[in-house]
Parts: sequence; structure tokens; C-alpha cells
Amino acid sequence: MEFFKIGRDLPFMRYALVFNVISFLTFALAVFFLVTRGLHLSVEFTGGTVMQVSYAQAADVEGVRKTVADLGYGDVQVQNFGTARDVMIRLPAQKGVSSAQQSEQVIAALKGAEPSVSLKRTEFVGPQVGEELATDGLMALGMVILGIIIYLALRFEWKFAVAAIIANLHDVIIILGFFAFFQWEFSLSVLAAVLAVLGYSVNESVVIFDRIREAFRRFRKMNTHEIIDHAITANISRTIITHGSTQVMVLSMLLFGGPTLHYFSLALTVGILFGIYSSVFVAAAIAMWLGVKREDLAKSGPRKEDPNDPNAGAVV
Repeated sequence: MEFFKIGRDLPFMRYALVFNVISFLTFALAVFFLVTRGLHLSVEFTGGTVMQVSYAQAADVEGVRKTVADLGYGDVQVQNFGTARDVMIRLPAQKGVSSAQQSEQVIAALKGAEPSVSLKRTEFVGPQVGEELATDGLMALGMVILGIIIYLALRFEWKFAVAAIIANLHDVIIILGFFAFFQWEFSLSVLAAVLAVLGYSVNESVVIFDRIREAFRRFRKMNTHEIIDHAITANISRTIITHGSTQVMVLSMLLFGGPTLHYFSLALTVGILFGIYSSVFVAAAIAMWLGVKREDLAKSGPRKEDPNDPNAGAVV
């Protein structure tokens, strides 16, 4: 489906060097902030106290969050747990204060605001558990990256695989750079968003690479530069439709999802925007500079396509 059709190919690759210099500088800044400031890790990674409290009626999560924040806990996480009456509270560890003392202080403040509240359980999450979660998260990220490399190398050609993985790592590092610069809280949900962005960016790269492959087969007189411009131009309508609708949904979570979904949707928002940018200006340009050509894709075998089909080679 196309909302509009562009009559001539746009010269994306003419400005590839400029856009990739911008990408490199952004990437370098992200690495700099990650090294100098580091990530502001949540309780899941650093350790702390986890409390579950129950109310006689539906809990006012915002009121609970404000009450706990007034005690001096700036990084507190408050969310419903199971039912509307049950609330889970995650408190960061404090020097010189035990987990039992933290829970007593919090439950006393909550009872002062609402006498019906009761403490159902409290437990301490040690730093060792957080270290294990961080290790498992990095392993998951590594496995995803390895799977992407293998998939793209088998489906296309190694030059496409290298180009796509550089572009996708570019997205991941920039997301982490934003979180390091603004010291936004990095939690397990944010890690899940980063993994989701990886998959999302790969899908966009695959669609563009499919277009490039089909254009190589259909237009014998075009050079690589012109083929890539044509492939990206032919994909613009799909990109606007799919990414526009996705971004609307993510922005809705960001604006109306509340504090629980705030950083998750924020990571997705940044990642999707840079994912579109990197698939067009980074992945395609790197594949061009690596010297991808018609002969590289000949091993995929001939495939008959209707030359009048505007969706030939598209993958959704």
C-alpha cells in the first residue's frame, strides 16, 4: 500500500558521507557519556528493598509514589502488582539503613496517609542478584546480535550483514548514550526496549536490502549508487506508514502510560527514530562503501518478478 508515489529517485547516497559523519559524532558522544557518566542503574541491578503492600480498596499509585518520594527516595519504583489493591514498591539501598528499617519507615508513612494499608511481604535484593541480571542481560544482547549477523549473512551477503550490524549497534549505543547523559534510570524494562529496537531496526534494514536486491535484478543499467537510491525511494511510503503508526503508539505510552512505562517508552521513542535514520543513511551507505554489487547477490538465484508490481521484494 502506498499513500503517495515519488516520481524520481531521491539522491540519498549523495549525502551519505555527511550523514555518516553526523552519526559518527553522535556515536562518539554517546560512548563518551557512557564512559564518563555511566548508566543510572535501577534497583534490579544495584540491589535494594522490595515491598508488597495491600489496600482495602483500589490503591492510589500516584499517592503512594508521592508519599514514598517525600521520605527522600528519589529512585523509587511504585506499580500495581497482580490486582488494583496490591502495590509493589522498590527502594534503592541506602548506606547505614537496613532493609527492615526501610520497610518500617515506608509502611509507617503509608499508614499515616491510609490506615487500611498492610504489609504483605518485604525482601532484600542483593547486589549479587543485580550483577547476575546485568550479566544475563548482556548475554541476551550478545545472542541477539549474533543471531542477526547469521540471519543477514545467510539471507543476503556478508557485506549486508556487516552494514546492518554496525547500523544496529549504532542505535543501541546512542540509546544508552541518551540514558547516560540525562541519567535516566536504566531498568530491566529499558533493556527489553533496547532489544525490541534491535529487532525493529533489523526489520527495516531487511526491507531496504530486499529492495536493493530486487533492484539489482530488474535494473541492469543502474550502478550501485543509483540502485540504493531507487530502493530507498521506493520504500519511503511503507516507512512513513509503518513507522508513523508505531511511533504514535509509543508516544501514547510515553505521554499517558505513567511513570511505570515512562523510560521503557522513552527508549523505544529514541530507538525507533534512530532506527529509521540508521537503516537509510548508515546501513545502506556502509554496504555501498563495502563494495556490494550485482555479482554478490547472484548466488541468491534468479527470481521472476512482475516489473509493474510496486511491492516486488518488499517484506513487512
